[in-house]
Amino acid sequence: MNYDPSKWFWIVGGDESRFWSSAAAAYVDALPGGAGVTRITSEDELWDVMREQYPDGLPEAQRPPRLVPKRIIIDRLHAAGLLAAAKAILDGADLYTQERWNTRTDIFANDPTALAMLAAIGGDPAIIFAP
Repeated sequence: MNYDPSKWFWIVGGDESRFWSSAAAAYVDALPGGAGVTRITSEDELWDVMREQYPDGLPEAQRPPRLVPKRIIIDRLHAAGLLAAAKAILDGADLYTQERWNTRTDIFANDPTALAMLAAIGGDPAIIFAP
């Protein structure tokens, strides 16, 4: 079987009672027939492999922050009728926050400053910062 990190299983730390499934990003109780499986010493080692080869196979708490392109954020703010309000709140922000917005091409979906500014204008992060 050819290794495909998006469809692979791991036996973690010798525990053969469950298997990490990269496709499910969770432990499963049984291996499907013909499944590819690898033994790995620990979850930490597995997370390192997943971060490098298939981040979607990580549990939510281990995933790197998701980046949202600013061009998409701007389009979604416009569609929601919030672009002018976003500009006003950004214009009133401190210089560092303004420069972060002006120089970066993407915003982390969990950025506390961006989330607070979005909340201040009544924007829904599930829509504006959606994948």
